[in-house]
Amino acid sequence: MSHASVSSVTKEQPSPAANPNPRSVFNVVRDKVTTKHGWLGDYDYRWLCLPSLPTSRLKQPPFYGIDDELPLVLAITSGLQHALAMLAGLIAPPIIFASSLMLDPGTSSYMISASLIGSGILSLVQMSRIKLWGGYYLGTGLLSVVGTSFATLSTANAIFNAMYANGTCPSTTAADGTITRGSCPDAYGMILGTSIICAVLEIGLSFLPPRVLQRIFPPIVTGTFILMIGSTLVGSAGMSDWGGGSNGCQARPTSGIYQLCPTVGSPHALPWGSPQFIGLGFLSFVSIILTELFGSPFLKNASIIVGLAVGCVVAGAAGYIDGSTITNAPTITFLWVHRFKINVYPPAILPMLAVYVSVAMEAIGDITASAEVSRVPVEGEDFDSRIQGGLLSDGISGIISALFTVTPISVFAQNNGVISVTRCANRAAGRWCCAFLIFFGSLGKISGFFLAIPNPVLGGVTTFLFASVAVSGLRILSFVKYTRRDRFILAAALSFGVGDLLMPGIFTHLFDGVKNPNTGLQGLFESITILLSTPFLISGIVALVLNLILPQDGSQQDEDEEDVEIARDLEIQALEQERKM
Repeated sequence: MSHASVSSVTKEQPSPAANPNPRSVFNVVRDKVTTKHGWLGDYDYRWLCLPSLPTSRLKQPPFYGIDDELPLVLAITSGLQHALAMLAGLIAPPIIFASSLMLDPGTSSYMISASLIGSGILSLVQMSRIKLWGGYYLGTGLLSVVGTSFATLSTANAIFNAMYANGTCPSTTAADGTITRGSCPDAYGMILGTSIICAVLEIGLSFLPPRVLQRIFPPIVTGTFILMIGSTLVGSAGMSDWGGGSNGCQARPTSGIYQLCPTVGSPHALPWGSPQFIGLGFLSFVSIILTELFGSPFLKNASIIVGLAVGCVVAGAAGYIDGSTITNAPTITFLWVHRFKINVYPPAILPMLAVYVSVAMEAIGDITASAEVSRVPVEGEDFDSRIQGGLLSDGISGIISALFTVTPISVFAQNNGVISVTRCANRAAGRWCCAFLIFFGSLGKISGFFLAIPNPVLGGVTTFLFASVAVSGLRILSFVKYTRRDRFILAAALSFGVGDLLMPGIFTHLFDGVKNPNTGLQGLFESITILLSTPFLISGIVALVLNLILPQDGSQQDEDEEDVEIARDLEIQALEQERKM
């Protein structure tokens, strides 16, 4: 996308003129709820809801800007689309966290509810635009929604592995060498406590000029980060669940409760990788593809939920679903029904700091994409203040979300796809989205249902979800000009990242030869091991450091001076697709 094209897009949606005769709030609400125009407006709901053929070309409806007057039905419908587009990305992390820590169904169900409620509340903060001191803001003022970052998910799994290995979390070893993990809710509390102190880093980054941030995090760095995040999750979570589970049964032990997936006592339990499991996951995967081919714009934005629904219907009919999680789930729930012991785990500090660097990079790209599809300027002081306000909101939300018992969050990209398809960037739709998320989270039975989704169904869907993240990284990297310097940086970064993926555990025994280290030194060793063992962290760090220290020739520096004005555009097209459903 050229710089000129961005300007033309920006001018397509003029700034609203001041209303010389502003109406009272009462009159606005009265007209909205008592008139047909207030409810329906002029929007083409037939276009939104009817299925379409892949070759069909329908006239698109009008575009609604961030503060335009929006009909109630469209606001509610669009808000529901945003909520459904986010749903799989919000429920997957707490399910995977709970599975990694062997938490009981009640706690697991609560974590799903907390994720939905926390996302709804903190999205309202991110969509605001509260003026602070000295020209600083809190929030983007755009339809920007937030949810658990996938970077947190990958890093937390490495931290949990270290906790079980060093005895912080309980585990038992059978005679055949099979390791069975015990429940460890305190580990989740340590992640929350560590994230609180590390969130200060992103708050500090929010006060740096956006141009400085773009110099530190160019596409060669951000693309590598995002590519490795998606690639890591495809293997560690997506495909493992597709085969039947990721709680230990994937090793196919010869004894213990994990001889079958998800456990030997589960309904219709089978060995990991059984064709029945593969078929269930494939059914969900194909449902996503068919929805993209033939679904209406509404369904296309909720294709991941369609895949889950189809898979669950078949799995339920075949007897794979354990309904006890739904039966035992409370009808109504909210935050703090379950609590975790907040603590700081020192070896996790360095990895979590790296996570917040990644979260900041995600936020910059996603906010830029949101501004572009919302037809507001993507350059100048106004846009820079949106980046600053978004980063500040993300950093503060990192602290608040931990107090909400939710792991660090970041701006989601799913809503950008919804905006581009429905042509509705109005914040009223975003507020309805938040209301739906809070409503879904407050209904405990819904969380119990999500927890009952069979692993293969969830795996077939999340594999697609995580792969789309990796594709976003590839898309960003496709904009790099690939000078010799760029090729060198990428090769060095992927040497560690891909190496970790293909040979996990290579750095696990790095410090075994150190005799009797003290507590502080042992914590440092664990931090380094976690960094080295997490593909996206080590590859991103290598790319970041080499980008800062490798010299550039004069011609390259001149090109970079020109590119800095359009660097945001290079990431817009890619990050619009990140975790798009």
